[in-house]
Amino acid sequence: MSNDKLLRVYAFPLGGRFMSIAQAKRFTLDEYHRLTELGFFHEDDHIELINGEIIELEIRRKFNYEISLFSGVDFTVDSQRGLNGFCDFILSLSSEQLLVRSPVIVLVESKNENLRSGLAQCIAEMVAAQLFNERGGNKIKAIYGAVTIGTIWQFLQLEGNVVSIDLSEYYIKEIKKILGILYSAIAQSKP
Repeated sequence: MSNDKLLRVYAFPLGGRFMSIAQAKRFTLDEYHRLTELGFFHEDDHIELINGEIIELEIRRKFNYEISLFSGVDFTVDSQRGLNGFCDFILSLSSEQLLVRSPVIVLVESKNENLRSGLAQCIAEMVAAQLFNERGGNKIKAIYGAVTIGTIWQFLQLEGNVVSIDLSEYYIKEIKKILGILYSAIAQSKP
């Protein structure tokens, strides 16, 4: 097998290098309710107060509905290469909500207890997405992945045949960082 067909994996602390982080103001529950009374939020806003931070949970709206999110869909790309099965979550740069369309930019693998057990599966999903995008005429620079157990997240990036694994673990109490990394991955993938 030639070297250009090998997948190289590097693991090192990236410190969320996919994004920049701004300090957020922490709100009390009373301040949150007061902002609501004053009309700072629209009734259709999908927001929550988590650890004192007001978090917007609607990622599609943030990107003007130009992305799609799929959960638990069959993502069989190449059965002969073992690139088949169900993905927990797929984000695509397509407004299409019925079928997964390229380019697929983020894949999230959800596990019950062990983050490490999902890394190989997430990498396989990212390789499948890369092939899926190429076949769809939407070759993009990087595919992003995440493995989560719900309370802890770890991020990956596939560029060419190189996988980078961020050794940092992001806890749900850092929801702004987690969402920021996802937002940044999407923003960097947009043409």
